Amino acid sequence: MDDLRGFLRQAGQEFLNAAGEAAMGAAKDVVGSVINEIFIKKEADTKRVLPSIKNMRVLGEKSSNLGPYSEVQDYETILNSCLASGSLFEDPLFPASNESLQFSRRPDRHIEWLRPHEIAENPQFFVEGYSRFDVQQGELGDCWLLAATANLTQEANLFFRVIPAEQSFEENYAGIFHFRFWQYGKWVDVIIDDRLPTYNGELMYMHSTEKNEFWSALLEKAYAKLHGSYEALKGGSTCEAMEDFTGGVSEWYDLKEAPGNLFTILQKAAERNSMMGCSIEPDPNVTEAETPQGLIRGHAYSITKVCLIDIVTPNRQGKIPMIRMRNPWGNEAEWNGPWSDSSPEWRYIPEEQKAEIGLTFDRDGEFWMSFQDFLNHFDRVEICNLSPDSLTEDQQQSGKRKWEMSMYEGEWTPGVTAGGCRNFLDTFWHNPQYIISLVDPDEEDEEGQCTVIVALMQKNRRSKRNMGMECLTIGFAIYSLNDRELENRPQGLNFFRYKSSVGRSPHFINTREVCARFKLPPGHYLIVPSTFDPNEEGEFIIRVFSETQNNMEENDDHVGYGGKGDTISPGFPTPKPLDPQKESLRRLFDSIAGKDMEVDWMELKRILDHSMRDDLPKPVVFNRFSNTNAFETQAAGPGEDGAGACGLLSLICGPFLKGTPFEEQLGMSDQSNKRLIGDNPSDGGPVTANAIVDETHGFSKDVCRSMVAMLDADKSGKLGFEEFETLLSEIAKWKAIFKVYDVENTGRVSGFQLREALNSAGYHLNNRVLNVLGHRYGSRDGKIAFDDFIMCAVKIKTYIDIFKERDTEKNETATFTLEEWIERTIYS
Repeated sequence: MDDLRGFLRQAGQEFLNAAGEAAMGAAKDVVGSVINEIFIKKEADTKRVLPSIKNMRVLGEKSSNLGPYSEVQDYETILNSCLASGSLFEDPLFPASNESLQFSRRPDRHIEWLRPHEIAENPQFFVEGYSRFDVQQGELGDCWLLAATANLTQEANLFFRVIPAEQSFEENYAGIFHFRFWQYGKWVDVIIDDRLPTYNGELMYMHSTEKNEFWSALLEKAYAKLHGSYEALKGGSTCEAMEDFTGGVSEWYDLKEAPGNLFTILQKAAERNSMMGCSIEPDPNVTEAETPQGLIRGHAYSITKVCLIDIVTPNRQGKIPMIRMRNPWGNEAEWNGPWSDSSPEWRYIPEEQKAEIGLTFDRDGEFWMSFQDFLNHFDRVEICNLSPDSLTEDQQQSGKRKWEMSMYEGEWTPGVTAGGCRNFLDTFWHNPQYIISLVDPDEEDEEGQCTVIVALMQKNRRSKRNMGMECLTIGFAIYSLNDRELENRPQGLNFFRYKSSVGRSPHFINTREVCARFKLPPGHYLIVPSTFDPNEEGEFIIRVFSETQNNMEENDDHVGYGGKGDTISPGFPTPKPLDPQKESLRRLFDSIAGKDMEVDWMELKRILDHSMRDDLPKPVVFNRFSNTNAFETQAAGPGEDGAGACGLLSLICGPFLKGTPFEEQLGMSDQSNKRLIGDNPSDGGPVTANAIVDETHGFSKDVCRSMVAMLDADKSGKLGFEEFETLLSEIAKWKAIFKVYDVENTGRVSGFQLREALNSAGYHLNNRVLNVLGHRYGSRDGKIAFDDFIMCAVKIKTYIDIFKERDTEKNETATFTLEEWIERTIYS
C-alpha cells in the first residue's frame, strides 16, 4: 500500500509540474480525490483513538496558539476521565519518545521516561513552598528559560498565573498537569503528562534542589511541548521566556553603549515589578567559560533587586547604586569581586540597611554588585515590562506603578501587505500602518515628553524550527503626523517619499521580537512594521507601552463602496428608448441568447473567452506522454485557443467609447478584433448554441457563474437583456481599470496594485480583506491574473450588495438568519 501511495503521489506531482499554473488547481483536486478514495478506508481502520478532546476557551486560548498542535486539550475533562477510569494520563500530542526530545538527531544514549514516583520517594509538586532556588539547570542549554523562571518566583500572583497551585501528587492525582503561557496576545493552557526524561534514574533537565520537588521540571516540559520539543529550547533570550510568563514587553540594552539614565530605567522597571536578566558575551572557544571574577560567559543571570543602598565610611556617607543577581545554577559560581559575599565593603553598610535588603551570604548563586561593576563586567541587560493586568490592586495601592498598553495583530502577505523596509520605497507603504496618539507627558519628565516602548513580535517561529522555519528579519519605523495627514488612510507613496522618520527600531534583526524605547512629545505618530525584504510572509503583533495613556488604531481604509477617491469609469451614456445603439445590442443579445431569451454561464463564458482572449494567460495544450511518463506541454499558438473571434466588448461598447481614453485600452484600434462575433475561430463557421465549452482555459466556470449570480435577481441561473447589458458595462469598466495597471501587458498585475485598482473601481478595502484576496486569488509570485481580478471585483460587489440590502438603517449593521445567509451567499 505504501508503494502504491508513493507511486500515485509521484505521478500526481509530475502531472502538476507539467500542467503548469493554469491547470494547477484542477489537477490537485483530481489527483487528491483519487488518492483519498483509495486510502480513506485503510486510514480510517488504522487511525489511533485519542482521549476525549474538545476546544477550550479558558483565558482566551484558541487552537492556533498551540504552536504545532491542531487540537486543544481540556484539562478538567481529561482529568475527570482519568480519575473515573483509574488510569494515568499519557499525552498523545507530546509522547514519551525521542521526537519530543530532539528533532535534528537521535539522542546519544538511552533515555528513560519516568514518572515522579519512579524517580523519588514521596514526590511533591512544591516542597515548603517555592523560591528561585528551586530552579537548577540540567543538560539542556536553556539557561535563558531558567533565569526567567527564577524571576517568576519573585511575584506570587505572576507565579500562580503560570503554575496553577491546586496541582498535587496526592489529591486527585492522575498523571496530568497543566501550565499557562502567554502566546501572542492570549493565554494558553498547556497540558502534559508527568513522564520526564531521565538517565540512570536522574532528571536530565531542569530540576529542584530538593530531589522530590517537581514543579520546575514539569514547567519546563510544558514549555517544551508548547514549542514542539526540548531541543527547540536550546538557545534563546531571557526576554522571550519572561514575556511568555507575563504577557509583558521586553527591551534590551548593550551595556557598552548604555544610555546615561540606565540605572533610572532599571529603577523604574523595579517600581513596576518588571522582570530583568543580564548576560556576558560567550567565549567562542569555550562553552560557558568562567571569568577570573567568577562570572560565567554566555550564561543568563536573573536580576532580583535594583536599589540605592546607604553607605557610611569614615570620610563620607551617601547612597551607592547596587544590583543583586542570581546564577540559575544555584551553586558557588558567584561574583568574587567587590560587594561579593562576605567582602569587606559590607562593613560600611548599616545593619538595618542589610536587614531591609535581605542580605545573606549563602553559597546559593546569588550575589550583589555595584552598578559600575555591573556595567564593566556584563554586556547585555534585558527588561520585561509587565502588562497592566499583571499588578494586583494591593500592589498598585502600595505604590507600584503600571504601564498603559495598546496592542494590534497583523500579517504580512506576499504581494499585498509584505512591502519590505524603507529601502523598497515603491512597496513600503503597503505594509500595515498604525497610529498612536500621546496626550499627556510623563509625570516626572522635565521636558514634557512621553516615554514610549514599541515592540514588534513575529508569531509561531520557534515552534516551527523543526520544519526549517527561522525568524524573519523585522523592524519598524515611526513618523510624526499633523492634522491634515491624519485624514489619509492609509498613508501613500508620496508621504514616505518626502517624510523622514522620527524613530525606528535599532536594527532589522532575525529575532522573535524587536523592541525600542523612545522619548516623544505629545502628538500623533504613525508606526510601520515590516520585514527587511518585500514579499516575506508572516504574522505579528505590535504593542505600545507608555507611562501615560496612549490611544492606538490601525491606519487603514474603511470597507465600502463609493465615497472619496479617484475612480476610473468608461462613462457610458445612458441609452435612450429606441436608441439605434441599444437596438443593435438587443439584436446581438437575441442571437446569443437563443430561444429562452436569456444568457447562462456557458454562453457567457464563450462570449468572454472570445472577446478577451488577449487579456487572459495563454492556455496550456496537453500533447502526449514523454518517455518519462509525464505530460509534455506547450503554449497554444495564435488561433489554437479559439481566439480569433472579435472583441465583443469593443463591438458593444465601441459607440460609447469612441474618442475616449478607453478606446485604446479596450483594444478597439486592433484590426484583428474587427471580425464578427459569429465567426468560428477554427473554420470560419458560426458559433452554435450546442458548442462544447472548454473549461480548461479562459474564464473559469466559477467566475462566469459568479458574474451571472451577481445580477441574477430571480436566481434563475440566467441573465435577461437588461441584466446582460449591465454586466457588460461592469466588465468593460473592470477591464479598462486592469489595463491601466497591467503596464507590461502580461495579463497580470502585482498584488501590491490590487488596492489601487479596486479603489479605481470604487471599492475601499482594508488590509484584512486585501490579505484574504491575496491568499485566495494571488499566484505564488504575488501576481493577480485578469480573470482573478474580475472575480475579486464580482465577489466584492456581490457581498456589498447583499449586505446593503439588509442594512436598512444605514448604520453598517445587517441581520441575517443562518438560512438566509447561506441562501444568499452560496449562490453567489
